[in-house]
Amino acid sequence: METIKKIFKIGNGPSSSHTMGPKRAAEIFAKENPEAETFKVYLYGSLALTGKGHRTDFIIEKTLPKPTEIIWKFDEKLPLHPNGMIFEAYNKSEELIKSWEVYSIGGGEIMDKNSNSEKINIYPQTTMADIILHLEKEGGTLWEYVLGIEGEDIMLHMKEVWLAMKDAIKRGLEADGTLPGVLKLRRKAASYFVKANMQNKFAEDDTYLFAYALAVSEENAAAGIVVTAPTCGSSGILPAVLYLLFKRYEFSENRILKALLVAGLVGNLIKENASISGAEVGCQGEVGSACAMAAAAVTQLLGGTTYQIEYAASSGLEHHLGLTCDPIAGLVQIPCIERNAFGAQRALDAALYAIHSDGRHMVPFDNVVEVMEQTGHDLPSLYKETSKGGLASFGLHGRK
Repeated sequence: METIKKIFKIGNGPSSSHTMGPKRAAEIFAKENPEAETFKVYLYGSLALTGKGHRTDFIIEKTLPKPTEIIWKFDEKLPLHPNGMIFEAYNKSEELIKSWEVYSIGGGEIMDKNSNSEKINIYPQTTMADIILHLEKEGGTLWEYVLGIEGEDIMLHMKEVWLAMKDAIKRGLEADGTLPGVLKLRRKAASYFVKANMQNKFAEDDTYLFAYALAVSEENAAAGIVVTAPTCGSSGILPAVLYLLFKRYEFSENRILKALLVAGLVGNLIKENASISGAEVGCQGEVGSACAMAAAAVTQLLGGTTYQIEYAASSGLEHHLGLTCDPIAGLVQIPCIERNAFGAQRALDAALYAIHSDGRHMVPFDNVVEVMEQTGHDLPSLYKETSKGGLASFGLHGRK
């Protein structure tokens, strides 16, 4: 497995696969073709079907330094991933000088046909079972395992990640008004925060949690700076649960950073053995993975054992199996924003459930990841970030 830094990327929303990935590809292609006078970019599959709502064309045109034509291939797919692109560079004579087939595979990551040989693996273990077996022999905790492999500089990165997460929550709680896009969706985080301050003890924690998750998700929908955790579309879940424990229960920032290491490890395992791309496996790979990461982080903060952390992560993902990716109008708003709020609550529930157990359960985390991947492949494409089925089929004014 690669470094967990690739799970936590800081950048603009609304979509890690539809904006961050294409932006990175455009930057690379522009650098490799400085003599180009014009560009053409062909968008395939999910990138074409929901690219307008996700602002894929906007970010590519903004990134490439010369006039760019976007060609939408709505009914075609490239072979390696649903989020396929072909970049073409032309000279003054309008002759093709370079073509590049590249894919945005989720979490802001890109790949082409040569990517596997360039992958830098630093983790010798690639399953939770193997990691637990290693710890049983060598001793230590999950966060110590990550720190031992990544080195001390990973803590500096986690500090940047935590700062960006807190900033996104604070900006989201202050913002008001309407989110961009045809849905004209009103921001809700600020009102939930006000209501949380007025709640009785029974309801206030949940309401604060909703406010924090909404704050980040609304910032993402408005193309604000967020942290992929593991994607932009699911970026509100992990910050919400960590910020709740930080603000309301005064967990130290040092303990928060250790929890982030555990969350990153869980996200890394899912990415390595399945997918975090909504276009590939549906929203179970985004919100489900984020819930598993957050559940593991909370269990770490609450003093859970390695087995309890594994159980919490397993539960967080298991109870999102089959979740479809069906954004209305291709915008990362409905149902994405509310799913972050409910995903955060489910993460807390999974952690509390696991911490009250001895960590023993029937279906191990690795098997849940395997099932998630298979379920994603079995889902029809209209339920995988194409906006052709599910809730997206209702459009703006009822079913199409």
